[in-house]
Amino acid sequence: MKLGAFSVSLSVKDLTISKTFYEKLGFVVFAGSLEQNYLIMKNEQTLVGLFQGMFEGNLLTFNPGWDQEANTLDSFDDVRDIQKKIKQEEIALIQEADESSQGPASMMVVDPDGNMILIDQHV
Repeated sequence: MKLGAFSVSLSVKDLTISKTFYEKLGFVVFAGSLEQNYLIMKNEQTLVGLFQGMFEGNLLTFNPGWDQEANTLDSFDDVRDIQKKIKQEEIALIQEADESSQGPASMMVVDPDGNMILIDQHV
């Protein structure tokens, strides 16, 4: 399975304070805005998403169809195909992508330790 670009998505209390903290660690704003209540911060190939008021807890996020620069890949596994493989492995889905749709879609699973995994396709 090709899961695409990887990032950690953090639920933050104060986006401005978190932005300043991650900038001190060498991260720069890659996408999003304070007005949209989210920022994607980047340090070399490492991505950290900061989200205020959008979800509870933290997520491991994969973006099928994107590389670490958010460039669209020529070849990738569609989220619906990934979902079918995950179902075949008998992993329970928390949120499912509509298998009759095309283009952007997402799905979620929880690992054995309760960590949420979001597979979020934007293309």
